[in-house]
Amino acid sequence: MSAAYDLLVIGTGPGGYVCAIRAAQLGLKVAVVEKRASHGGTCLNVGCIPSKALLHASESYHAATHSYAAMGIDVTASFDLPRMMGFKQQVIDGNVKGIDFLFKKNKVTVHRGTGTITAPGTVQVGDETLTARHIVIATGSEGAHLKGIEIDEDRIVSSTGALALPRVPERLIVIGAGVIGLELGSVYGRLGSRVTVVEYLDRILPGMDGEVAKTAQRLLQKQGFTFHLGQKVTGAKTGKTGVALTMEPAAGGQAQTLEADVVLVAVGRVPYTEGLGLDKVGVKTDPRGRIEIDPHFQTSVAGIYAIGDCVRGPMLAHKAEDEGIAVAEIIAGQAGHVNYDVIPGVVYTNPEVAVVGKTEEDLKTAGIDYRVGKFLFLANGRAKANQATDGFVKILADAKTDRVLGGHIVGPMAGEMIHEIAVLMEFSGSAEDLARTCHAHPTLSEAVKEAALAVAGRAIHG
Repeated sequence: MSAAYDLLVIGTGPGGYVCAIRAAQLGLKVAVVEKRASHGGTCLNVGCIPSKALLHASESYHAATHSYAAMGIDVTASFDLPRMMGFKQQVIDGNVKGIDFLFKKNKVTVHRGTGTITAPGTVQVGDETLTARHIVIATGSEGAHLKGIEIDEDRIVSSTGALALPRVPERLIVIGAGVIGLELGSVYGRLGSRVTVVEYLDRILPGMDGEVAKTAQRLLQKQGFTFHLGQKVTGAKTGKTGVALTMEPAAGGQAQTLEADVVLVAVGRVPYTEGLGLDKVGVKTDPRGRIEIDPHFQTSVAGIYAIGDCVRGPMLAHKAEDEGIAVAEIIAGQAGHVNYDVIPGVVYTNPEVAVVGKTEEDLKTAGIDYRVGKFLFLANGRAKANQATDGFVKILADAKTDRVLGGHIVGPMAGEMIHEIAVLMEFSGSAEDLARTCHAHPTLSEAVKEAALAVAGRAIHG
């Protein structure tokens, strides 16, 4: 049996489902192919959403046991991990059901199974052959593996296994000091684990502003994290009581062994394109396994497009969503576009880390003359009242034009506050524009205004 569509989207993660809905809004006949039992991809099922649920739950527990007394609130708090995991599942289910509703509302047809492209405009799903004028690949990514480390999702786990541990490990080793490892390490650290992070590079949060990374590391160390940087993991053996992990300096040197109850492998993600049949239809990929696309998201085969984690650019859900909207609009004859210079990134530790645009290292490498405006939350009234004075806001502006080129926040609610800097940058705004925008008092966002004032050396409270 065959069905004809204007657009067929393979994968219903953040990029895929948003693409399908936007195309349907524009009047196209749309179908999606999804191999999971639920929509939402990695993000909603085993990524962004469940991790944020556990981060919120563990933060609430930590606040009850560490912060309430100072405000005159006396409580006796404990946690029940199975119930916490149940809360996580409720959050997942609510989001997934929302996508089901949106597909029905927008008349998007759903086909369950693995989609294989057999020819331009043709996708095989089980015994069913589907045809469409346009195909969008939105199959996302999967966790990268480390040579010699076998993930069993029991003692040695991926992020998926870490989101479903049956008990809090007394000793947790995290391999990889990126976003995923630090977030999940934070969850179990608050619940009582001794967290050790092993990283191949000589710093945490690779790619982020150096000052931001150093500050984040210092704050995590205050929370009990132990870091082994510049270390190469050479093996991990499971035994009856835990895991013995061996490592040696990346630059060469004496090996050592660490013991843990659970080891989390969080060394990044790689594009997932298995079973798509790319080779047979001639869709090209780059050396990193990413599908090659032109500026309009079209692959090397006319009529086949790709977005999200399986193409170039940051592996972020919101980047995939913007690409999904853009490609849907392009297919519908409009002018879809994504500004890759203004894509925020957030690390949901406590305090949060949020960034947008260029880092100081980027600007130095490019030879751009810039000015820095920085303001500490220690001098912010609302932060003091909230017992959340760690961190700072830093704004980078072109020294000649005053145009804001980057914004960096380590501090409370950083993931929310970064967006006013992103909007400013989208409109090519200056630090002066931001500095002269009235901000309500007392708010954490006043720190953003003060950082903008500091670009010209005129912060009031700093």
